Amino acid sequence: MLTDVREQLGKALFGRVAGPEGPTNRVRIHATPGPRWFATGRPIRTVHGDASMFIGGISALLLQSLHPLAMAAVAAHSGYRGDPWGRLQRTSTFLAVTTYGTADDAQQAVNHVRAIHQEVRGETADGAAYHAADPHLLGWVHAAQTDSFLRAHQHYGAQPLDTAGCDAYVADSARVARALGVTDPPHDLRTLADRLTGYRPELRATPEARAAARFLLFRPPLPLAARPFYAGLAANAVALLPPWARSTLRLPSIPILEDMAVRPAGRVLTRTIRWAMSPPPTHRTA
Repeated sequence: MLTDVREQLGKALFGRVAGPEGPTNRVRIHATPGPRWFATGRPIRTVHGDASMFIGGISALLLQSLHPLAMAAVAAHSGYRGDPWGRLQRTSTFLAVTTYGTADDAQQAVNHVRAIHQEVRGETADGAAYHAADPHLLGWVHAAQTDSFLRAHQHYGAQPLDTAGCDAYVADSARVARALGVTDPPHDLRTLADRLTGYRPELRATPEARAAARFLLFRPPLPLAARPFYAGLAANAVALLPPWARSTLRLPSIPILEDMAVRPAGRVLTRTIRWAMSPPPTHRTA
């Protein structure tokens, strides 16, 4: 009975994140022979393969929304409201291919994304021009994502990294960022923190950013039965944000409640996801 519950929950979660092509893509990504960008045991494989990514991904989207040019591009071109699950599935497939797939497949995935970025351009409501292929804008998206994924892993991951491992994760992530067109991406924790600080004067919560936050946190396209589960993940995603980012997005902070209820719930949720999505142990008979 418990095995059946585990299998059904695992399939449901994987289907949401990976989409209908998920099983086929998984076989292609992991079973195709050939060199990889990242060898077995690299920190990027540990971080991106952990259930903490469910929290880190939401937190990354909230943080990324604070750059007006990035948010304008997302609002105008990503279709996150009309097809949020499709966007999630495309992003998760890209992460899986570049992290675990062959070097050839990883490069093809990067080339595809770069071609899309070349076409995404426009103006914000106040007339500022944006282009998704702008290395400076890509640098913000990368730094916010890297910080959010790592922050989530260190709080909720099954195997938190030591300082050297965190530096190595940032360096691994820089490999993908350079391929996407980021100029001089951060290569360790110190340069990542410096890079985030350097972007601070450009950041603010536009109406589009606040609308995206409301959509992500309060109006997810989910069945009612799944919303309490998602609400726990979303609350932890908010708790992970740097204090200045929460303040900018006008998201409340209640430290005692977060320490006593939100973060413990996050650990339970990520353990449950990890249990559901890991293959059950095989039992040998003597």
